[in-house]
Amino acid sequence: MTNYFSSEFKLGILGGGQLGKMMLYETRKYDICTYVLDPNPDAPCRIACDHFQQGDLMDYNTVYNFGKKVDVLTFEIETVNTKALAQLEKEGTKVYPNAATLEKIQNKGRQKLFYKKQEIPTAPFVQFSNKAHLAEGITNGKVKLPFVWKSTQGGYDGKGVSIIRTGADIAKLPDNECIAEKLIDFKNELAVIVVRNPKGEIKTYPVVEMEFHPEANQVEYVICPARIDNEIAEKARTIATQVSEAFEHVGLLAVEMFQTKDDEILVNEVAPRPHNSGHYSIEASYTNQFEQHIRAILDLPLGATESKVAGIMVNLVGAEGFSGNVVYENIETIMNMDGVTPHIYGKKKTRPFRKMGHVTIVNEDISEARKIAEKVKNTIRVISE
Repeated sequence: MTNYFSSEFKLGILGGGQLGKMMLYETRKYDICTYVLDPNPDAPCRIACDHFQQGDLMDYNTVYNFGKKVDVLTFEIETVNTKALAQLEKEGTKVYPNAATLEKIQNKGRQKLFYKKQEIPTAPFVQFSNKAHLAEGITNGKVKLPFVWKSTQGGYDGKGVSIIRTGADIAKLPDNECIAEKLIDFKNELAVIVVRNPKGEIKTYPVVEMEFHPEANQVEYVICPARIDNEIAEKARTIATQVSEAFEHVGLLAVEMFQTKDDEILVNEVAPRPHNSGHYSIEASYTNQFEQHIRAILDLPLGATESKVAGIMVNLVGAEGFSGNVVYENIETIMNMDGVTPHIYGKKKTRPFRKMGHVTIVNEDISEARKIAEKVKNTIRVISE
């Protein structure tokens, strides 16, 4: 058995953003030595890892040479060079989730085709190579308006997704490979975090419900447990487990889903890493998602996924009209509220809709937690000097 604790063992993390920073809280708790690679010299992870390296996550040699320094390699962002990961695996470095899993997920077209092949319920879609191909698809009736346009590469936090209602909307789209997905009339957007270790042991967290900002298409509130029937929750957890087993991923997998008007569960997309929909777990769960990811990739016993208390997460994003050195206006006011914990990610500069932190609200009563969450949302503002 490998000795991970207070030893020569080295864990590498590709990406140095807030997800990595929150992972590092857990590695510090267990005294696991960490190496982090990120292009930004001021990345949030810099203050908490043992060794920080500035470098391009998409550059083959940079990722390969970084990976040679560590025993196990993981990531907190999907835009990394998978060819370098595959070569490292061949040479004996453990990469979790592995390069093959990441390649299926990195491209939304490939991801959707994978669901179809695996008979995982998902919204109907058509893939197009570029804008002209998409316009042709509309003309010949392959796609009916309105639909959801998704860039197959590089979308995150609501970017790379648009609802197309008229032909004129297409003119504003970038000219790249995309999918046109049927616009689903849904009741709820749900998510389930699944954890799986190399032995194939699987656990799921309770289903969470996500409320989105109408303009930014970003999650505003994550509510755990989701306010849905037990039967629907069980169906969502079962499908999430099916997705995890199909991908054979190791670590954390966040499975985002729609609950349709007819109570069908459709998989929207996945993220093979800790995820915004699991931040509530830091205060509300027996084992938070970041510790769970570390446990899984090191093949340690998986922790309990149950919640101790109801939890709601509010994203702190840059207010519109403000760019520059960040100020958290009224943070002291929310810190006076019971069960409220702010998390600041360490990004010095704010800009509109940039994720700068989050706040968790815990309470025995989910409806009381939701009221406090609203109060928090309306009180704190992320502005600039």
